[in-house]
Amino acid sequence: MPRADFYLIAKPRFRDDPLRLVCELARKAHDSGSPTLILARDREQAEALDDALWAFDADAYIPHQIAGSDEDDDATPVLIAAPEGDAPGRTLIINLRDAAVTLPCERVLEVVPADESAREPLRERWKQYKARGFEVNKHDM
Repeated sequence: MPRADFYLIAKPRFRDDPLRLVCELARKAHDSGSPTLILARDREQAEALDDALWAFDADAYIPHQIAGSDEDDDATPVLIAAPEGDAPGRTLIINLRDAAVTLPCERVLEVVPADESAREPLRERWKQYKARGFEVNKHDM
């Protein structure tokens, strides 16, 4: 059964730097051997994530790239996709976009902003995943 995990940003270190949580989730996915796709909201966010993953942890390199920037997309463990790019489904998808993931995957991680007004659309997304047969979980971060 596929899973959708919603990570609610609450702690100040994530509220001040939401991409830090995305980097931590990407590192855990990489450490577990799961090929990961990060669906960025826009090109700027994709580039910010690319930079953040380089600088995230001096002791841990997370192999990543922006989809379409190199022919090694299939071999890159963590792929960042801007909306205009073509991205294949992966085992694990970290979704930062406004719509539920429809690509094939085993697990979706939804990062939920601290802003209460941004949470309402995610409640709708929760229902969409449940209706599609996903096991749905919530994690306070």
